[in-house]
Amino acid sequence: MKLQTAIDRVSLEEACHLAKQLDGRTDIVEMGTSLVKDYGNVAIESLRRVLQKSELLVDSKTMDEGAYEFNQGFKFGADILTVMGAASYDTLQACYEVSQKQQKTMLIDLLEVSDEKIQQILDFPHAIYALHHSIDKKEKQNAVASVATFHQKFPQVKRLAIAGGIDLDQTTALAKQGLVEIVVVGSKITKASSPETAVKEFMKEINA
Repeated sequence: MKLQTAIDRVSLEEACHLAKQLDGRTDIVEMGTSLVKDYGNVAIESLRRVLQKSELLVDSKTMDEGAYEFNQGFKFGADILTVMGAASYDTLQACYEVSQKQQKTMLIDLLEVSDEKIQQILDFPHAIYALHHSIDKKEKQNAVASVATFHQKFPQVKRLAIAGGIDLDQTTALAKQGLVEIVVVGSKITKASSPETAVKEFMKEINA
């Protein structure tokens, strides 16, 4: 299981500082959607320059113009880009084709996507499918149960990620469960008094 650390709702300067601290300590650094909206492709370039060891995921949340947005995102330095599962099949296909051509990765965000729609978009074998619990939802996610249910319904999905309020205990349980490729953690690391210490604790559980 890999650890993806999400940097969100901070200035570009702070994002670069955090990315530098996390480089090589986390498997993937995520440039959150707020940074995409606040700074655009300039932020992708800035974070790419800082990161030497960790992969860079840009949470673009593409809904349309898939080929254009993915070509631009990869051009400016992303390794992984996100497209919403709620987008049209044609948009998902366009994003996937660009990703494959450039030997990069597409992540499909399944936020509020019905089982019926998921069934229609299962034919992207190299894509990562991400279970995503909305930050606006008041109830806490049971990550292990969500993963188990998804795996039972869609066993053909081989690359799975999970995001949304993940803490250290949930990470430990997910690592033991062994069904997830990527666990996404945000504020539990980036808002910690020492992000370097926090990320070390998460990695210890993942590699236990």
